[in-house]
Amino acid sequence: MTTLCRNHTIFNFILYKNTTKEGILIQNSKYLDFLSKFGVGGAHPGGINLTKEIFKTENISKMSHILDIGCGTGQTAAYLADKYEAKVTGIDINSIMVAKAQRRMKKNRLPVKIIQCSIEQIPLPDNTFDFIISESVLSFVNKPNALKEIFRLLKNGGRFIAIEFTIHQPLEEKIEKEIKQFYGFDSFSMKKDWISFLKRAGFKNIRIQKNKSISSIPEFHYSKDIKHELYEVMDKHFDMNLKYEGVFDYRIYSCTK
Repeated sequence: MTTLCRNHTIFNFILYKNTTKEGILIQNSKYLDFLSKFGVGGAHPGGINLTKEIFKTENISKMSHILDIGCGTGQTAAYLADKYEAKVTGIDINSIMVAKAQRRMKKNRLPVKIIQCSIEQIPLPDNTFDFIISESVLSFVNKPNALKEIFRLLKNGGRFIAIEFTIHQPLEEKIEKEIKQFYGFDSFSMKKDWISFLKRAGFKNIRIQKNKSISSIPEFHYSKDIKHELYEVMDKHFDMNLKYEGVFDYRIYSCTK
């Protein structure tokens, strides 16, 4: 088995997001550049196969309006539009990812709307969506701000589903600093923290799942102008993967407005 598919736990916490807590763009992010230039799709824990499994239990129809936040290259958004013929919108702050997602939709003739914007400031009306999905996004942003937006955008009774990084216990300061500096995490959260964030945002019927039996190999949509230093970033990422294999974990959170 290749290095790319040997262990996706850390690799699959990829985010296409580069703002500070105030929503100001962080410039010259090499890790973000690596993500966008390699065009990684389905890199969240479990990948697209876990996404498919999760939505099997949701009541989706042609009339459903779905928002994929941090949609990246649009793999999940495209799947939902194709499989369920739902009305799907994807948002991402990275212009390269947005362009790649738009090309995917055009190539596959899918009527998915892709918008470039911050998850903390989404230019869409209140009570618009029946479902919102977040795949390895919230750990990189200001959670209260993001969840406030998600709650605002959901219809009453709407469903929010998140596959997110979850630690088992507080990290040592040295470890926390190293991971934050490389990946750009905003903060680290345990299950109890996630529950608290969701409840404070107004969500109810919170359910937590753990499913490590499903995995997928990420797909890549390479740019033509990939600099050599980005391969070094990728190597560093795999080093971190092995070093902190026991630290990184995830859970599936689902809840209702």
